[in-house]
Amino acid sequence: MSKNTQIAPTLKENLLEPDDLIVSKTDVKGHITYANACFLSLSLFKEKDILNKPHNIIRHPDMPMAVYQMLWDTLHKGDEFFGIVKNLSADGSFYWVFANITPSFDESGKTIGYFSVRRQANRELVTIMGNLYKKMVQEEKRHSDDKRAIKASTQIFNNFIDEQGVSYNEYLISFA
Repeated sequence: MSKNTQIAPTLKENLLEPDDLIVSKTDVKGHITYANACFLSLSLFKEKDILNKPHNIIRHPDMPMAVYQMLWDTLHKGDEFFGIVKNLSADGSFYWVFANITPSFDESGKTIGYFSVRRQANRELVTIMGNLYKKMVQEEKRHSDDKRAIKASTQIFNNFIDEQGVSYNEYLISFA
C-alpha cells in the first residue's frame, strides 16, 4: 500500500460546496481511467497528469492504512464501500470527502473496475473520524510490519464502531 511521498502536505484545507460531486473511475488495479472536472479542480491535478496513475496519488498521509485495507476488502467481496476520506491535492492542501466506491462488473459478473463518487462530508463526522484516524496512524507507526500495523489499527477502528452500537455504515448514515 504505497503512499504519495512526493507531495509535502500543508495545513490548507479546500472545502467542497454542498453540490460538488467528485467522480472518478479506475481499472481493477486502481489506476485512474476517468476524472471529472470537480475531481481535477479539487485535486489540482491536470487530467494528463492523473490518468492511468494509481488513485492513491491523492492519498493523504493522515489516512490510516487500515482504512484502505477495509476499502479493498469490501470491494473485493463485490460490495460497495462508504467512508470518510482525507485526500491530498497536488499543492499539498487537502480536502475531506464522504466517499462511495462501487465495483463495476461486466456482463459475466467479473469486476472490471471501480466507480467512485465523493461529496461534501459532514463537518462533525470529519472531526470525529479525523481524531480516530490520528490514533490509528499513531498505532500503525508503532509497528515496522505493515500487517501488524494494519491489524492493530483495525482493532482501534473496530473498538470505536463497537462503542457506537451500530454498524459502520449505520454510523456514517446517522450524520446524513
